Amino acid sequence: MKKAKKTSPQERLEIVKDCLARERNYGETARRYGCSYQQVRNWVQKYETMGEAGLEDRRGKRTGTLPPRTREEEWEARIAQLEREKKALQMENDLLKKLQEIERRDAFL
Repeated sequence: MKKAKKTSPQERLEIVKDCLARERNYGETARRYGCSYQQVRNWVQKYETMGEAGLEDRRGKRTGTLPPRTREEEWEARIAQLEREKKALQMENDLLKKLQEIERRDAFL
């Protein structure tokens, strides 16, 4: 097994374009650039599904702080935001109900 080669997004883009120009010859491309077959294959697949944004390394970063790369990620971020808003409104509603209950109870005393 070859150790993963550290590359920048520009280097990955160059490797992917070279691989696509050579009719997806992952093995030859991996040997030429000194990285693993699997890395080249993964980068090509990510490039095809997400474009250049798919080649950026997002490990170790909070997903909420990064801009979405695909339409699906955009929708997932929006859904998460709406769920947080819903939870906050539900908590506020529950608090108001509890306050009304306490006020009614105190009115009878």
